[in-house]
Amino acid sequence: MTTTDVTRSAGYRPSAAKRAQLWLGNHFVMISALLVLAYMFLPILYTFIFSFNDHGKTNIVWQGFTLDHWKDPCGVAGACESLVTSLQIGAISTVVATVLGTMMALAMVRYQFRGKAASNLLVFVPMATPEIVLGASLLTIFVQGFTRFGVHLGFWTITAAHIMFCLSFVVVAVRARIQSLDPRIEEAAQDLYAGPQATFWRVTFPLILPGVLGAAMLAFSLSFDDFIITNFVSGNESTFPKFVYVSAKRGIPAEANVIGISMFVIAIALVVGGTLLASLRAKKGS
Repeated sequence: MTTTDVTRSAGYRPSAAKRAQLWLGNHFVMISALLVLAYMFLPILYTFIFSFNDHGKTNIVWQGFTLDHWKDPCGVAGACESLVTSLQIGAISTVVATVLGTMMALAMVRYQFRGKAASNLLVFVPMATPEIVLGASLLTIFVQGFTRFGVHLGFWTITAAHIMFCLSFVVVAVRARIQSLDPRIEEAAQDLYAGPQATFWRVTFPLILPGVLGAAMLAFSLSFDDFIITNFVSGNESTFPKFVYVSAKRGIPAEANVIGISMFVIAIALVVGGTLLASLRAKKGS
């Protein structure tokens, strides 16, 4: 029963200002949530609307409605090429960082070794370091180290940098999942004569898989989105965020908006699909 219902049952008729105050108090949380969501999705709405803009040289002022940009998203030179580069770097970085991060998380939770406390602390260093400092430091390392072996700034230096900063996020996400598991489950598997490999693949890995998948999705989004570190170590290689940054000086083309909205829709579809699949599994399990 809300405050308004109580006042009505007592026969009290508040004034219009008092009723408005009571209504605002009862719906304050919902209104605040809606305002925050509107603030968050306003740039996405702008991107969606201006993907249909029939613009000239600059896509800043609305000129008219057209579907031409959706028919040919690669109509601007460099748009799809940079998108493919970002997807390739994101895929490689995600796989490597997820595998290494999962193994690191398992070692930090399940095993005791010298330097464990220092390792737990050092994992957070890339996450806490400002990206501009991290990018400048990596640039120095790559220029002074990698070039001696014939590796120049480009695709592989971007990939190495992305693996480095995604690794910390994977370790933190997977470690939280492992810490929530009851170790007695693994001990029970061993009591039933399951070896270390069988225990891991049949018991441990299926239980931590949601955390691993979540960490992989986080790593991919971080890699695909990154601009600051990438701008330092990319050389002449262009990723999609870098393409958008360069294009922003003369107005982001509508084709870039089309690609951005398409990636957003795909991400939402993956999240919704994963949620529905988890709910179906929960219903079957119950």
